[in-house]
Amino acid sequence: MIKSMTGYGRSIYEKEGREYLIEIKSVNNRFSDINIKMPRNLNYLEEKIKKEILNSVSRGKIDVYITFNNNSDLGKNIKINTEIAKKYIQELKKLSKESEIVDNINIMDISKFPDVLNIKVEEEAEEVIEKELLTALNMAIKSFIDMRQKEGTKIKQDLENRIYKIEEKIKEISNISTGLVEEYIVKLETRIKELLKTDVIDQSRLAQEVVIYSDKCSVEEEITRLKSHMSQFLNLVNENIAIGKKLDFLIQEMNRETNTIGSKANNLGITNLVVDVKTELENIREQVQNIE
Repeated sequence: MIKSMTGYGRSIYEKEGREYLIEIKSVNNRFSDINIKMPRNLNYLEEKIKKEILNSVSRGKIDVYITFNNNSDLGKNIKINTEIAKKYIQELKKLSKESEIVDNINIMDISKFPDVLNIKVEEEAEEVIEKELLTALNMAIKSFIDMRQKEGTKIKQDLENRIYKIEEKIKEISNISTGLVEEYIVKLETRIKELLKTDVIDQSRLAQEVVIYSDKCSVEEEITRLKSHMSQFLNLVNENIAIGKKLDFLIQEMNRETNTIGSKANNLGITNLVVDVKTELENIREQVQNIE
């Protein structure tokens, strides 16, 4: 199943006063690029979070936002940094003396300064938080993948419709090219008669010219390769793997064959059809850029 590289997923998970909010957003990218923004006290889980996401995603620029509110007392251990507190007191007393400000320092004021009071989470509590966070993460990933798949389904339908349109154009090109040689023979004979003012024509010389012309204007090989590429394309869009890069390569090959047909065509009808095919291929190429 095709997956779009654009997606969004969100989850909220609560347990015993602990609340996890996770958002996942992604846009197009040639490779996988995961950026995580989360509270510093959860940084030890960054690699596990990335691995969990990469189990479901192979390409895209992915931004992950994690909010964690711990209103429980799970594993919390309050530690007072005595040395830092003494430094604050020392500097405040010094300032009081130099500025002749009344020294009314109290312990509650000191406790509010940065790094004086620290909440340490015990190892057992970290394991509980990790388990709960991964539960929330998997909920967000599921929501995220569901949206990618829905977008992918729409892209698949559009791609198939455009490939079918190209097939019709290629059939028209094939039909026109088949009659080009016969048309050339009639024109060549008429032109020779006009120039030489005679109805006698060297058939062997005429045959040589026809063979040369046929070789120059024949597009059957290009059409055969185009049909093969289109068949591969339609098979790939039904595969349940990351196919974006493969489809991009096929579009390049289809463009190459179409350009060759355009350069060989000595017919306005074929030239117009080539323009139509190239327009559809460009639309497909733009869509393929959105596929994982």
